[in-house]
Amino acid sequence: MRKPMIPLLAVALAVTGCARLAEIGQAPRLSEISNPAMAPEARVVSMPMPRALPNEQVPSSLWRTGSRDFFRDPRAKQTGDLLTVIINIADQAQMQNQSQRQRSNSEKAGAPNFFGLENQVPSSVDPSNLVGLDSTSSSAGNGTIQRNERIAMRVAAVVTEVLPNGNFVIAGRQEVRVNYELREMRIAGVIRPEDITNVNTIDYDKIAEARITYGGRGQITDVQQPRYGQQLFDIFMPF
Repeated sequence: MRKPMIPLLAVALAVTGCARLAEIGQAPRLSEISNPAMAPEARVVSMPMPRALPNEQVPSSLWRTGSRDFFRDPRAKQTGDLLTVIINIADQAQMQNQSQRQRSNSEKAGAPNFFGLENQVPSSVDPSNLVGLDSTSSSAGNGTIQRNERIAMRVAAVVTEVLPNGNFVIAGRQEVRVNYELREMRIAGVIRPEDITNVNTIDYDKIAEARITYGGRGQITDVQQPRYGQQLFDIFMPF
């Protein structure tokens, strides 16, 4: 039953290798510009919705409810509008654990007088020291975790969907190629319109269900990544 997996694996490795061989001596290709709503990060979002409320309108009023501009609201408000996401991640975490355990036991038993039978044992046996048990155990453990992450970027995102409660689903992608290295930034999530600032920006910590990825591909990334054969060996090798 497992024999068909070997040819399929060989074909997959051959196709992947050919794709990488086609890029030798060339810069990584940029992705085609496509509809952001079709990106995996911007799939249809389904969340609990509150009861719909009627939209109250005041007659003979020039002011619009929720508007921050007397004449026009510059913020994103419908599908297809753009807004800028400010990403400023500076996370630090440090944890250190230390434990130590030690135990020592000693047991000794004898029968110097036992109904007079102690005189019948061989002279080489000491009745007062028949059984002696000693045990000692100790354990010590140390653990340290230290993490430091820093990302500071600004990415333009597109409103891909307006949910029934008025929240926006956004998705954005940015690609930058420098020489033979391509850097890609992706972001997606759900935001509230009231969290958008007057200059049409929003901080990343205001995004619910945020999905932020930052990585790249190219010559430098290829050198840093282990080869396909090594990755397969690490997966299947039980030791």
